[in-house]
Amino acid sequence: MQALWLENNQLNLRTDLPIPEPKPHEARVRVLRSGICNTDLELLRGYYPYKGIIGHEFVGVVDRGPDPLINRRVVGEINSACGICQYCKINLPTHCENRTVLGIVNHNGAFADYLCLPIENLHIVPDNVSDEAATFTEPIAAALQIQEQIEISQNHRILVIGDGKLGQLIAQTLALTGAKLLAVGRYKEKLAHLQARGIQTGLAEAIAPHSFDIAVECTGNPEGFALALNALKPRGKLVLKSTYAGQLNLDAAAIVVNEITLVGSRCGPFAPALDLLSRGLIDPTYLIEGRYPSRKE
Repeated sequence: MQALWLENNQLNLRTDLPIPEPKPHEARVRVLRSGICNTDLELLRGYYPYKGIIGHEFVGVVDRGPDPLINRRVVGEINSACGICQYCKINLPTHCENRTVLGIVNHNGAFADYLCLPIENLHIVPDNVSDEAATFTEPIAAALQIQEQIEISQNHRILVIGDGKLGQLIAQTLALTGAKLLAVGRYKEKLAHLQARGIQTGLAEAIAPHSFDIAVECTGNPEGFALALNALKPRGKLVLKSTYAGQLNLDAAAIVVNEITLVGSRCGPFAPALDLLSRGLIDPTYLIEGRYPSRKE
């Protein structure tokens, strides 16, 4: 089969790879669409020493697996857990000590004709959700993880910093809570998409110091972190949704004095993400910047 293979920070199209055979607990998926995530780009820059097929946002059709899944469209959670470590035993499979991660850690990914994942990781895509929309299930789930970790009410003032794909999806999901939301970024044309959905937007200058209960940092850069920290009220919560490629210098005194809670946030629930897509409450398709057919097409 053909696939995009990453090795030594070099990406190559390979056509000599064997079609993978699923293990007894896995299903094989013929990939229909796969999305390019910023993590994929960071892997090219050396974010993690990965060797193999990259890509982790996908929709596909099961061609090998249990009968109820055969020929069904699916998306898949990216963490494959061992089931026996201390974190698996307390139902934290995304923190499994022995986990592999699709297209990121020791698990060939979605920029290929086929991939394999544990059956329990797969979710059937509702018929009314397009392939292109379904490809965004993983980042929408990551956006929803914030609401799994923090209780949010309509009385909260929430700041989302970053107008990239993840920041936009986080803003859309948080807007559904009815909280008082402000999304800020650098690009007016990107923020315009959120404005069209009735979400208040602005540039960094629009942020009043110490005026938000929750700040979500989606830029992955020190400036965004500093901006988020300065925007929070005492006892506010700072949610980090981006990994930082370099070292982050932070004002520990401000965190202690203001009793700020730092929350790391990563992968999230797929079923609610698919439900939002099925009900048309989230629109991710405007985030598509290009469409690239496989060589076979």
